[in-house]
Amino acid sequence: MERLAGLFGEKVYPNIMLLLSGDLGAGKTTFAQFLGGKLGVKRHITSPTFNIIKSYKGQLPIHHMDCYRLEDSDEDLGFDEYFNDDAVVIIEWYTYIEEFLPEEHITVEIKRVNDQRIVTLEGMGSKNERVVKEIYEEFTY
Repeated sequence: MERLAGLFGEKVYPNIMLLLSGDLGAGKTTFAQFLGGKLGVKRHITSPTFNIIKSYKGQLPIHHMDCYRLEDSDEDLGFDEYFNDDAVVIIEWYTYIEEFLPEEHITVEIKRVNDQRIVTLEGMGSKNERVVKEIYEEFTY
């Protein structure tokens, strides 16, 4: 997770959106922690499950969201403000707010198989497709 987050840290840009999926304990928050560290966040990044949204200052602002508690909710918590302020947006359990998400994003799917993590990336939009392609090229051993 650290290596993957490091590669993302070299390629993020203002308004990039990373949608994280995976079961509980798959490594979503761990990825966010490593990415925050790479981007100079000094505070410890924790899961925002009860707050839903936590923001951090680094080389770019980071908004970390955990939408798990929004299942079966259609409440808009002012997502547009977070999605359009030149930040890195990291969303766990994004499927619960899909109707509010912009079309351009990167999906990071994390699966645990035995003692390994298998990560699949998908970029939507030409800029994100390029980021994903570059990460796959650099991540290959």
